[in-house]
Parts: sequence; C-alpha cells; structure tokens
Amino acid sequence: MTLTLTNSLGGTKQPFIPRNPQEVRMYVCGPTVYDYAHIGNARPAVVFDVLVRVLERHFGRVIYARNLTDVDDKINAAAAAAGVPISTITERFTAAYHADLAALGVRSPTIEPKVTDHRPQIIGLIQRLIAADHAYSLEGHVLYHVPSFPSYGLLSRRKRGDMIAGARVEVAPFKRDPADFVLWKPSDPSQPGWDSPWGRGRPGWHIECSAMIEHHLGNPIDIHGGGMDLQFPHHENEIAQGTRARFWIHNGFVTVEGRKMSKSLGNVVLMRELLAEAPGEAVRLALLSAPYRQPLDWTAQTLPQAVRSLSRLYAAVGEGPKTMRLTRDSPLLVPFRAALDDDLNTPAALAELFALAEAARTSDADRRPRYVAALVEAGAELGLLQKTEAAWQAGLEPRAGTENEDRIRALQDARAAARDRRDFLAADDIRDQLLELGVSVEDQPLRRLSG
Repeated sequence: MTLTLTNSLGGTKQPFIPRNPQEVRMYVCGPTVYDYAHIGNARPAVVFDVLVRVLERHFGRVIYARNLTDVDDKINAAAAAAGVPISTITERFTAAYHADLAALGVRSPTIEPKVTDHRPQIIGLIQRLIAADHAYSLEGHVLYHVPSFPSYGLLSRRKRGDMIAGARVEVAPFKRDPADFVLWKPSDPSQPGWDSPWGRGRPGWHIECSAMIEHHLGNPIDIHGGGMDLQFPHHENEIAQGTRARFWIHNGFVTVEGRKMSKSLGNVVLMRELLAEAPGEAVRLALLSAPYRQPLDWTAQTLPQAVRSLSRLYAAVGEGPKTMRLTRDSPLLVPFRAALDDDLNTPAALAELFALAEAARTSDADRRPRYVAALVEAGAELGLLQKTEAAWQAGLEPRAGTENEDRIRALQDARAAARDRRDFLAADDIRDQLLELGVSVEDQPLRRLSG
C-alpha cells in the first residue's frame, strides 16, 4: 500500500516518498515551555506520534526531531513574575510536558533540541542570511528583508496585505519593509541575552527552528509538521530563511464547545486536568477521533465517550492475544492500514478497530484469537489497546495511584531530577501534581556531596 499525505505546500494529497527509502527525517515544532500543556499542545504530539508509527511500518527508520523553545518573551515574563531564572520556569514546565505526553502514550522523539543549546548555529545562520542580502542589522537588531525572497507566501497562499496584518510583526521605524521580521533582538540588563556580532541579545522565534533543523537533520528534510496556526507566519518565515521540506503537514485547531480556546475566555483545557478525570489512553483516542487536518471540538461529552469506546474495545481484547502473532501482510489488517495510509485517516482506522472487535466478539473459539491479535496489533499503530481488559478496568477506578502509572512514574522521575539539581521550586510543583493524583510524597534529606 502507498502512503499518501496532504502537503500544505500546494494543498493536495500526494504519495509520500522520502529522499532515502530506508530513512525518513521529520521535524515537528514543539511547545514554548512557560506553562502547563493544554489540549491544543497535545494534539500535534499525538498526531505526529501516530505518523511516526505509520512511517516506521513503511520505511523502517524515522529520525524524528521535536524541539523545545526555552527562550521567549513569555518565558521571560513568567520568570520575572516569579523572581527566578528562566531555566527554573523552562525545566519545571518541560518536566510537566513530558509527564503529560507519557500519560498519553506519546513516545519520545529521536532528538529533542532546545533553543538555548543552539546559539552558535543560530548566529551562524543569521550571518549567512546577511551575507546573502536576505537580512540586515540596525540598532542591535537583525531583520529578515521579506522582499528579498520573491516566493514569500507560497505556503500560506496569502496576499501581501493579509500577511502583514497577520504576522504580528514588531513595529520599528528602521524596518525597510513592514513585513520584515526579527532574527535577533537586543536584550536589556533585565532580560536573558547572549553575546553576538550585533551585541548582547537573543534570537527571534523563526530563526531557531531553521537552525536546529539544519544542524540535526540537514536540509532538505522529508516532513516538517506542526499545528495549523504555525503555517503563517512561522513556517512561511522558515522557508524564507532556507528551510526546505518535501512535505509540510499541519494539524487542525482544538476548539472548546465550539469556541476558540483562550485564556481571556477562561476555556483553556489543561492536560493535567483531563488526566485527573480519565486515563491518558482515553484522551489519546479522543484526539484521534477527528481527521487530523480538521478542527476538533472538545465538549463535555468528548472524554466520557472516549472512555466508553475504549471499554467496548477492551471487552473484545480480554486477556490479550496470548501467543498468537499475525504475519506482516495479514488480510485482517489490510482495511485498517489502508485507512491510515490514506492521509492518516484516524476516524476510518478507529472504525476498523471496532469492526475487528465485533468480529472477535462474535467469532467461534477457533477464530477469535486471530481477531484479538489483529485488534491489538492495529491498536498498537494508534498507540491504543496495549493492556488487558482487567488492567484497563482497574484504571477506571477513582482517580488515585495505579490508574495513572505512566504519568505518576514520569512525574516521580522528573521530581527526583529536580531535587538532584536542587531546583526545589520545580520539585514542589511536581509534588503538587502528584498530590492531585492521590500520591503522597515524603522526602528524605539530600545526601551531602563530599569533597
């Protein structure tokens, strides 16, 4: 079967063929770690986790990079409000993000680059853009000159006036063009900053991903992904900076009861809140219930419905497939895999899971093990159904202890690491998360280092 994906660069569904048939290189924009992850942050993590699993089936090796933005004005503001270094904020919320994703069954990427570890690469790329007359420096700033790149707007297919209005560009009298965007900006003494040829400062948002992609994956790459909100200006600007990808893939927004999720509306749904209500596997299924490119509306019924759906599937799984293993090309898996290979059609793939579950329930004793094995194997490609029915049911007990074992274990590991580096603010925050999950923490005094 041929894998097809919708390429945002052109907007058409195309057969996916990597540059190297034995290896796929993919980069997905990760979070800015200044607050707890919400359901909108979780959707791309889950969607691209499934895509990696599909790519591995087709091509074997996938080098998957998902970055962490750990220097940003929002991080600066959070650190200033708390009176702590930016690293305290970023380490705390990186640990929380990792714990949330572990509870959702999201596997770690191959590479998780952080912006603060790539300052030389960022500065080097900016210098090359200046040398190529794509960028200019003035008053401690370096800006990309958009008119120097005639293809600007090709990805988002926006008119120039719309691009300027939607780019959230900083107002500056020294800009050569209103659409020019910042590559480097100066830092005052109260702000984080690093030495550069243009003075002490910090990078702009867009240049960071281009530098990390080039450093870790080369250029071009096979797939660049992220949320639909990143298509413009972030990914458009990356292309102007020189980033090349064969496919640009974007997942749709998550709305809440039909409204855009925002702090001003008070309707931001945090992952830690959902994981206190239901197992992470149910949240994962809910995030896969709509086509990835379409909006997903989160309502009061979304999570309970996902729990009921998983209970039905686990009833068919029972104690699992025992020793039964299917061949790679088993006809029982063909409809399921055809759905995923058709632009990652997860709703159709879930429908095939239910068809396999129904066949398992209604088959005789001789045939049932094959359907159960197919159900579990198909579920694995979605990151679902890897427990026994008994383990799933145990996870539906009142929210304490065992039902959230992956999340609890990840939080405990993150807290131990925070204490080892004596980041007690982060450790206290993680302790509060554990208490919300019904896990009490008693600390032993830290061992003094001899020397």
